[in-house]
Amino acid sequence: MDYPWVFSLVRLIDIALALVVAGLAVWAFVDCLSKAPEQFQRAFKRTKGFWLALTGGSLAFTVFTLLLNPSLFILLIAGTAVGVYLADVRPAVGLESKGPNNW
Repeated sequence: MDYPWVFSLVRLIDIALALVVAGLAVWAFVDCLSKAPEQFQRAFKRTKGFWLALTGGSLAFTVFTLLLNPSLFILLIAGTAVGVYLADVRPAVGLESKGPNNW
């Protein structure tokens, strides 16, 4: 038995995953651009330049791999880097922008 539709389905899933990671990478990169460098220091996180490079690199690699051939390995690395920023760094830096006495 031959199942050529399976390869098409896997390709569509890879493209959908790449689009999701690209969307998250755009969100993380734009959010990182909007923060002041001092906010990262006050939150005891790495520098703004580090996170811009990491989220921008993730975005570039995701778009590059999306245009050529979605690679699950590259998408997992980029998604992990963007996920760390969105889940850990963004909330900590966001709290710093509100000030120490604001809830």
